[in-house]
Amino acid sequence: MRDLANWKGCPAPQPVLIEGRYVRLEPYDRAAHLEALWHDAFGGVAINPLLKYFTQDDFSSIGDFDAWLSAVQEKSGWITEVFRDKATGKVVGMANYMRADPANGVVEVGGVAHGPAMARSPLSTEAHYLMARHVFEDLGYRRYEWKCHSENQPSRNTAARLGFTFEGIFRQHMISKHANRDTAWFSIIDGEWPLIKAAFEAWLSPENFDGDGRQKRRLEDIRADLQRRASS
Repeated sequence: MRDLANWKGCPAPQPVLIEGRYVRLEPYDRAAHLEALWHDAFGGVAINPLLKYFTQDDFSSIGDFDAWLSAVQEKSGWITEVFRDKATGKVVGMANYMRADPANGVVEVGGVAHGPAMARSPLSTEAHYLMARHVFEDLGYRRYEWKCHSENQPSRNTAARLGFTFEGIFRQHMISKHANRDTAWFSIIDGEWPLIKAAFEAWLSPENFDGDGRQKRRLEDIRADLQRRASS
C-alpha cells in the first residue's frame, strides 16, 4: 500500500486515445462514432438484448441511443471510449470511465458494451487492459471499480476473469428498468495491478495464440501461476 502522507489526489479522467496491438481506444466523437456504434458494432435495435442489464429503457432508434449517450456524458460525466478493431478498422464496442472520485483516486469502468465482433478474440481483453493501465499508470488511481446487476452473470464472469475481486452485493442499490437492482461490486486496487498487468501482457502476447487464433493458456491460469510464484 502506498504512503498517503502527501496524497494530493488524481487528475479526473479525460477522453484519451490509446493504441494497443489488436484494438485502438478512441474518445467518443458523435460525428465519427454514433452511426458506427449503432449500426456496425451493435446492429441497431439488436443492441437491446445486449444492454438488458443497463438501467435505461430499450432503444427504439438511433435517436434514442444518441440522446442517452449524450446525457450520460453531459449530465453524468461519463468518459466514453470507443473500441476499434485495428485489423478491420471497424468500431466494435465501447466502455466508459464513470463516477470518478479524483480526490480519493477511485474510478469505475461501466456502460460496457461489446459488439459481436469482439467475441472469441483478444479485443475485449486488450481493451480492458488498456483502460486499466491508463487509470493506474497514467492517472495514478488507487482503486478501479466494476459494478453490474447481480443477475448479470456474464458481466460477473468477465470481471472475475479480468482480475477484479468480488466485494459483495449492494441490496436495492438502484431501480433499473422499473425494477429493483441489487448490484455486484468488484475492484482492482493499485497494489494488485503489477501482477494483474503481467498476466494481461502474457495472455495478450502473440505466443499465447495458435495459428487459428485460439488461446493456449487462460488468463485466469496465467494470473494464478504468477500469484503462486509471488507467494513462494
